[in-house]
Amino acid sequence: MEYSLPAWLGGLIGTVIAVAIYIPAIRVIEARLRAQNGPQTLEQRRAFDEKMSIARRVLLGIAVALLAAIGYMIGNKIFPTY
Repeated sequence: MEYSLPAWLGGLIGTVIAVAIYIPAIRVIEARLRAQNGPQTLEQRRAFDEKMSIARRVLLGIAVALLAAIGYMIGNKIFPTY
């Protein structure tokens, strides 16, 4: 594994894309889940918010890791170091 500038830039671009995709995606997912649950008590809302908080972190972590790795590989393939 090489640590070339194009590979690092590809990883950075992949991370930026992951965050840009994450924001609208999590809003859509949360809105749909809230609509499915219907009216809730205060305790149910707190439990739902706690679960959504965990889901947000997991989704962001997966998206950043996956797209950063893909960007890193693309950067290495497009601009190989000799």
